[in-house]
Amino acid sequence: MKDKLRKIDIPLLLVSSILLVLGLVMIFSSSSIAAVLQYNNTEYYFFKKQLLIIIGGIIIGFIILFIPIKKYQIPAFFMIFAIIGVLFALQTYGIVTNNARSWFKIFGISIQPSEFSKTIIILFLAFAYGCRKRFKNIYDIFLPLIPCIIIFGLVFIEPDMGTAAIIAVICMFIFFSLPINKNNLMNIMKVIAVIGIAFIIYFLNSNQKYLTDTQASRFMYKNPCKRYEEDTGYQVCNGYIAIHNGGVKGTGLGKSTQKYLYLPEAYTDFIFPIVVEELGLIGGGIILILYLIVLYRILVIARNASNLVGSIIAFGTFAQIMTHITVNLGGLLALMPLTGVPLPFLSYGGSYILNLIILLSLTQRVAIESKEDKRRRELKKVGCL
Repeated sequence: MKDKLRKIDIPLLLVSSILLVLGLVMIFSSSSIAAVLQYNNTEYYFFKKQLLIIIGGIIIGFIILFIPIKKYQIPAFFMIFAIIGVLFALQTYGIVTNNARSWFKIFGISIQPSEFSKTIIILFLAFAYGCRKRFKNIYDIFLPLIPCIIIFGLVFIEPDMGTAAIIAVICMFIFFSLPINKNNLMNIMKVIAVIGIAFIIYFLNSNQKYLTDTQASRFMYKNPCKRYEEDTGYQVCNGYIAIHNGGVKGTGLGKSTQKYLYLPEAYTDFIFPIVVEELGLIGGGIILILYLIVLYRILVIARNASNLVGSIIAFGTFAQIMTHITVNLGGLLALMPLTGVPLPFLSYGGSYILNLIILLSLTQRVAIESKEDKRRRELKKVGCL
């Protein structure tokens, strides 16, 4: 056990742990008022729920560290079809939250299947691509993407455009991580371009069919404070106010004014403005630096992976975290439409944080196996094996 734990990536573990703890602190700070005034509960309500999920995730993650990656090959193929079935069932039996049918409620616990689909897609593509010795033609590369395209479509029509976009980006990153020759790459890019253009044309001509008026209005994202009294500008503008209140040094931990129900559900996807309001631009900048460290360490693990399966898992994890950061911050800064995507480590959300811990644990397992394989090769060279 100790031998395995010594092979994990220590910088990734430390920075991830710091971000998880900081996330818990900020969830308590940003949600305490809403827990009492909106939900008629104790100020620790959301904090305790997130803490329990994190503890459960850490237990699962610890177990993952000792399971060889190859053990997931057969389950990954079953899970990809299982999650498609679950997403189909969601259209009939799911509950509507924030104008999207994205949740199941089981024994009082809300579960968001689309968050689990990201993890399953990464595992599925890792084995679908990683077990091939070479890619002979376009079909070897395109066929594994078919279940992923189906999942993308099912998530899109919930409608959950933010998660659907992240699924597409994860697949794109994994695709570009593959060792494909130039001729096949150009053919695939042409197919992707045609599909992408067709989808955009279809969506532009039928967006009202899948989106509510509220969701369609999110495409009006520029100059939010000119629409302060409208739904299209109110939340983002209050995020601006929170950031402005914080200044360079912040108002102090727990001293945000925007969390007093001015900023709706500030503990979810809009937690970063509360962070800046309380900890200032200095605190927000430190968090961004910690994110860069996490992303860099994951890329190092992907680059040093001893096989393509491990490399894809790490690249997929990198893509998931990076895209969540980009989409979340881009939305709250009015650089792109607001999609309600959680900010990694910091935002409240059980399904997301559980899957994030699972992906980080799988990435750590890739690091362990890479170091073990390297050690075996070194011993073999000197005749010790």
